[in-house]
Amino acid sequence: MSATKEVVVRLTKYKNVLEKLRSLGFVKVFSDNLADAVGVSPALVRKDFSVFGLTGKKRAGYQVDDLIAQLNRILGVDEVQRVIVVGCGKIGTALMRYRGFARERIRVVAGFDVDPSKIDPNAPIPIRDINEMPYIVKSEKIQVAILAVPETVAAQVAEALIAAGIRGILNFAPILLKSQNNVVVQNINIALELENLFCLLRFAEQGLDRGRP
Repeated sequence: MSATKEVVVRLTKYKNVLEKLRSLGFVKVFSDNLADAVGVSPALVRKDFSVFGLTGKKRAGYQVDDLIAQLNRILGVDEVQRVIVVGCGKIGTALMRYRGFARERIRVVAGFDVDPSKIDPNAPIPIRDINEMPYIVKSEKIQVAILAVPETVAAQVAEALIAAGIRGILNFAPILLKSQNNVVVQNINIALELENLFCLLRFAEQGLDRGRP
């Protein structure tokens, strides 16, 4: 069954909300609760769930544990998801050390770099020469890579990842990479996101100023 990117993103948000509710002791949840937490309408929550056969009762709601289990199955996260990091500079190293991945059942198998001084096969998360990347991707059956290389080589490294068999790329390089064929690319431009945030704050302040007597 195919699903749009927007639906997948919402399903992930529903799952995160449900896990927080479960940690607080909730056993049941209603579409209204999820809608408020995610910022959508209850009707959209029910529509998203109905697409995948997730049903509840108007008065009884949804069982939290059961819903989380089904969403994990639908999203394919009921097993540990393995990824690699390409580019072990400050961003790449920070991502490799990010403890939140373990909570989401994500495991960084290895990092790759061209700088010999960064290569350390014996590290807790081994850092290997970029030339070993195709072999590791194939032997470990890796499908997703995090790209944290300089802008000047991002496109070239992305092509090498795709040629090695990678099907999903989370791109932290400050350049827009496009999805192609069966490869999905998510672009994360930190500088641009911060710039947008500052602009939104400035417009919000101007709006508040206009509303003052």
